[in-house]
Amino acid sequence: MKTYNSLKEIQSDLYSSSITCVELTRAYLKRIDEHKQLNAFLEVFEKTALEKAQSVDEKIKTNTQGKLAGMVIAIKDNICYKGHKLSSSSKILENFESLFSATVVERLLAEDAIIIGRTNCDEFAMGSSNENSAFGKVLNSLDITRVPGGSSGGSAVAVAANLCLTSLGTDTGGSIRQPASFCGIVGLKPSYGRVSRHGAIAYASSFDQIGPFAKNVEDIAIMMEVMAGKDKYDSTASSLPVDAYSKGLEIAQPKIKIAYIKECLESKGLDEEIKNNIYQLIEKLKAAGHQVEVVDFSYLDYLVPAYYVLTTAEASSNLARYSGVHYGYQSKNATDIESVYKKSRSEGFGMEVKRRIMLGTFVLSSGYYDAYYSKAQRTRRLIIDKTNDILNSFDFILLPTTPSTAFKIGQKTKDPIAMYLEDIYTVQANITGLPAISLPLGKHSNGMPFGVQFMSKKFSENNLLKFSKELMEKFNA
Repeated sequence: MKTYNSLKEIQSDLYSSSITCVELTRAYLKRIDEHKQLNAFLEVFEKTALEKAQSVDEKIKTNTQGKLAGMVIAIKDNICYKGHKLSSSSKILENFESLFSATVVERLLAEDAIIIGRTNCDEFAMGSSNENSAFGKVLNSLDITRVPGGSSGGSAVAVAANLCLTSLGTDTGGSIRQPASFCGIVGLKPSYGRVSRHGAIAYASSFDQIGPFAKNVEDIAIMMEVMAGKDKYDSTASSLPVDAYSKGLEIAQPKIKIAYIKECLESKGLDEEIKNNIYQLIEKLKAAGHQVEVVDFSYLDYLVPAYYVLTTAEASSNLARYSGVHYGYQSKNATDIESVYKKSRSEGFGMEVKRRIMLGTFVLSSGYYDAYYSKAQRTRRLIIDKTNDILNSFDFILLPTTPSTAFKIGQKTKDPIAMYLEDIYTVQANITGLPAISLPLGKHSNGMPFGVQFMSKKFSENNLLKFSKELMEKFNA
């Protein structure tokens, strides 16, 4: 089978009878088997994927297929699919089978997407390298000595290695955009509330968002068109109408105003080549007639501390439900109810998850709540206000996605602070609830890709995707 890079290519061949959905799905299943060493998939849904493919083929014969017919999708292992296992890549949920499907899964299936399997990730979506999974690390398909990024590394690798056409991840502090940058693909974190979180295992509920990976903006747009919108099962899902994102891409884009943050590009931790590449992009944007100006953002050093105080506090609460009593892992060494709780959680959770639960419990504890959690919430408000103030004068904020290209496996596992600082450019969008996209516009001299990130006003995905398409057409690395 030839390599497909877009849904448009696939549907062209499907509708001309050059290929069937069953043949397409079998070809992807074969590639997954041939690339097992990447450890991108924890489980392949061969039976249900082929059944769905057969169903879509029948619909194509009668011209009743959905708009995603032929789109083979992988889902991150923290997104529910009824009758299928999910574990959030944790021993504590090993062999758990979901009783219902996430809203995004139901909407994708309704438009005839084919879900081919669940992808490996950092345990409970906690990590920036995909080295924290209880089921082994994921390898970057571009260089297997390097990490793919996290926490949605398996989903990013699945797309980059042509194991599926598109995939779903979740983004709490950069977990879609950072792997997209490291793997050389497109990754979108939607506005908070634009896509329902119903059926996504919670890490930090006021930060989490489900979003797509793809090789192009067009596929991102049509997936968002299907997934976004009001949901009775998620009170945080916005009731604002969903734009026709895929059609909006074709509308002419006026000249726009872009801000870039001086402190981000002057940060000592930013790779020199990435910095120079972004400055070159700024000049190209100006030459194309866009207005690009530098702005000050004095809160850069507070982004990561505020993010980790707040997210670990929420994680401490959310993960309290995994007790070994109701479902999931229960220690065989337990002798009474207290030891069930203690031993099940101690044995079931990995080190990074335990570290974050303990940190979150600490910042919420009596005597420390005001010093840490309350202060971080006030800092969050300052960051939101300042970011929105910038976007009141500009259409987009331009940022690096990551400080460097994909780093070597094991390079940062012994230094949690160094690992947490990998999120320095991505957490702002989650703290503020704004949409942000990583575009593969850079190529480093070490041979690895890197992304450039754009952030826009809340619920302005339409404009963000439209501009992203223009950038990909003109400046794609």
